[in-house]
Amino acid sequence: MTALSATDPVDIHAVCSDDEKAIAETVRGFVKSAVLDDVATWFEEARFPARELAKPLGDIGLLGMHLEGYGCAGTSATAYGLACLELEAGDSGLRSFVSVQGSLAMFPIRAYGSEEQRAQWLPGMASGELIGCFGLTEPDSGSDPSSMRTAAHRDGSDWILNGTKTWITNGPIADVAVVWARTDEGVRGFVVPTGTPGFEQREIHHKMSLRASATGELVFDDVRLPADAVLPGVIGMRGPLSCLDEARFGILFGALGAGRAAFEAAVGYAGDRTQFGKPIAGFQLTQAKFADMAVRLSSGLTLALHLGRLKDAGLLKPEQVSIGKLGNVRTAIEVCRTARTILGANGISLEYPVIRHMTNLESVLTYEGTEEVHALVIGKALTGLAAFS
Repeated sequence: MTALSATDPVDIHAVCSDDEKAIAETVRGFVKSAVLDDVATWFEEARFPARELAKPLGDIGLLGMHLEGYGCAGTSATAYGLACLELEAGDSGLRSFVSVQGSLAMFPIRAYGSEEQRAQWLPGMASGELIGCFGLTEPDSGSDPSSMRTAAHRDGSDWILNGTKTWITNGPIADVAVVWARTDEGVRGFVVPTGTPGFEQREIHHKMSLRASATGELVFDDVRLPADAVLPGVIGMRGPLSCLDEARFGILFGALGAGRAAFEAAVGYAGDRTQFGKPIAGFQLTQAKFADMAVRLSSGLTLALHLGRLKDAGLLKPEQVSIGKLGNVRTAIEVCRTARTILGANGISLEYPVIRHMTNLESVLTYEGTEEVHALVIGKALTGLAAFS
């Protein structure tokens, strides 16, 4: 009998509420029944069945689950984090879909939109009938979003939007985009239906990471928008950056799900794989690797749960989100790489989840703040000195 579980070596779930446990178990069951049998094929074929999954995800309340009203479940931040962990144990592309939908597309409409915008878009997005995306990153504006070139100017009571956004999750499949653009007033957010004339959606191909995810480019060529397309509740970079903080919170939980899945696969494999007359799980070097992975994952889970409790109490700082995102993605990558060594040549096969999670996490390390940017955010918070310029 084993004394520790590879799923949760330090019994984090023992200090979770009944609701949090129930949500995690529900999401884990969904991933097992609807995702795990097929996700390796989706990854290999570079496709993500968003339309097939969106409605079931909405049915169990996962889309915008941490938001209040308009068909959203209104769960705690910690419950949302635990759901992200279970989703990413399936695949980072699945968690990204839910994260972009809820934290990057629905959150700004809920936080900064008019009552009319909320009523028009949020119920359909919560149910999975409508898919959203978030347009901030540009070909020449990644880590420095304030240098964006996409711009909107007034033409009578309308707005005219021009520019390009790239590396947009859900971009090729979205029904609506929340797009951030420069204006004479400062950076503004616009709610843009994707069928609007002059709006083109292009899919990005040839990815070797996040292959089970729809990634695209959004092109705006004199897109005419009515006055009520603009989000009235925010002006400036505070708007898009607050959305990114919401999404990064999901990542600091989610990445650990990818790491956990690789760890569980390695433990199971090592128990079955026999060399030199016994399972390789019985060798000292393999057990040392398992111990290191368990410590890393347990530390990451403890940090994530603590940050979740801070967020639920209204005390979480953006710099603390950076600590969680930077640390836990690094942890997950190292766990996946170590798990790959235990599986040997089988570690690069899609018959096992390890290489899929490992390559996905290379993207997770970069998006929504590279590790360099998060390190500088933390450094500034510790020293009071900005190293960005």
